[in-house]
Amino acid sequence: MGFPLMEREVYEAMAEHDERHWWYRARRQVVAELIRRKVPLPDGGKGLEIGCGTGHNLAMLGEFAAMDALEVDPVARGLAEKRLGHEVLSAPLPALEGVPDDAYDMVAALDVIEHIADDKAALEGIARVLKPGGKLVMTVPAHQWMWSAHDVVNHHQRRYSKRDFKTLVDRSPLKLEAIGYLNSLLFPVAMAQRLASKLSGKEDANLSPPAGPINQALERVFALERRVIGRVPLPPGLSLFAVASAT
Repeated sequence: MGFPLMEREVYEAMAEHDERHWWYRARRQVVAELIRRKVPLPDGGKGLEIGCGTGHNLAMLGEFAAMDALEVDPVARGLAEKRLGHEVLSAPLPALEGVPDDAYDMVAALDVIEHIADDKAALEGIARVLKPGGKLVMTVPAHQWMWSAHDVVNHHQRRYSKRDFKTLVDRSPLKLEAIGYLNSLLFPVAMAQRLASKLSGKEDANLSPPAGPINQALERVFALERRVIGRVPLPPGLSLFAVASAT
């Protein structure tokens, strides 16, 4: 089974808000620091982002490697191609058909694996295209009990516990090098909001950023995690990250 297409409104919202929304902006900063600390790359290294969406991560990832990208949605792929400056392929997980073996020093799958029905096969496919010693950087949503309308509209198959996420990597051809939580500082607020929504029966899948000052404040709080990511374990958060290497 390939990468399922998300709702059209998700891609439209991503295209409209990915340079302004606090979550996209702060996550790019945190992931960049994670790569600096945990993913040593050779000069002239090659990278691949799987499920690049509208391409909003590609400039950040391009600071570390010469990037290629994959995206199955044709409209999002067209936007990503404008940002990347060359063709973005459509090669769904887990097969990644047409992507050569042992081709990349780094693969990024940022909030992608939770969309794939067979996540074990997805990691096997990624391991195939990594060079020996190449690194996979992943993020996924955490805590199945946090499931909401947001997960439904994004066509998530699951959210992960830290134990399940670790088990997924341990049972793959990859070697786990680092694992932990992201978006921990805002987790208590999100948890209270999610609980209130469930109790009221009025779950909100709104993808727009909040008002300007609130958006800026949320970005600053989440982005603070870049100072400790990969150095100090964070308490439970809204997301999990993992870095794993090909053997």
